Order: sequence, then C-alpha cells, then structure tokens
Amino acid sequence: MLYLGCQGNNMTINIGETVFSGTGRFCRMGAAVVLLAIAGCSSTNVEGARPVAAADGPKNTGTYPNLNIPPQAAAEQFTEAEKNAKLAQLKADQQAQGSKGGAVKATNQAALNTLAKKHGADALKQIEAKCDPALDPTCK
Repeated sequence: MLYLGCQGNNMTINIGETVFSGTGRFCRMGAAVVLLAIAGCSSTNVEGARPVAAADGPKNTGTYPNLNIPPQAAAEQFTEAEKNAKLAQLKADQQAQGSKGGAVKATNQAALNTLAKKHGADALKQIEAKCDPALDPTCK
C-alpha cells in the first residue's frame, strides 16, 4: 500500500498553479502597482522645491499696471534716414548676389558632354591605380 503523501508532486503542482495562475499573476501585478504608487508619492526634500519660472515670472505688486504709460524701448530706435540707408544697403547687397549667382551658361555643350563621358573613366583609373594626383604629379 502506498503512503498517501507520496502519490506524486501534488503539493508542488498545487502551489505552482496558485502562484502562476491568472489570479496569482493579477494579484502580483496589483501589489506591484500599489508599491510603485506609494514609492512615487514619497518625497525626501520639499522645502526648497519651486518651479524655475517662478523666480523670473510675473510678480504680484499689489497694484494694477498703468497701460497709459508707454513702455521704454530696449534700444534706440532708427530714424527714417537710417532706415532708408539700411534698406538701400540691403537692396544693393541683394542685387550684387543676384548678379553673381544664377545658372551656369554652357558655351560648348558638346565639350561638356565629352568631359562627362571621359571623367568617369579617368576617375575609375585613378581609384584602381590607387594614386593621388595631389601627392604624385606624374599619376594619370
């Protein structure tokens, strides 16, 4: 006759089902969430805590601002003559930039096509030969 306690690993299986079952998993997740919430609510230093912008933001002076007083300018304003001089200088600079740039005008399209066809082969020869024309003037 077999001893009743030796009928297999019933005790281990029952514990495993409880620990790893859906209900056990749900309880463990709930406990983890509660512990994280408690840890997040605790703080060690709240005495000097304040927003950074609080020091530089609006201040309550106890009075309403007077909007009839014009604000002071941060810098001296341009006069009309200075404004016109600066605009003329900007327009002259713009004109100078426009005359330098623009599309490249090809005078000889056939020569450019020949150069394009030949350039790839020449570059490939230099790469395969592993020579640098800047270092070796005889390299071709």
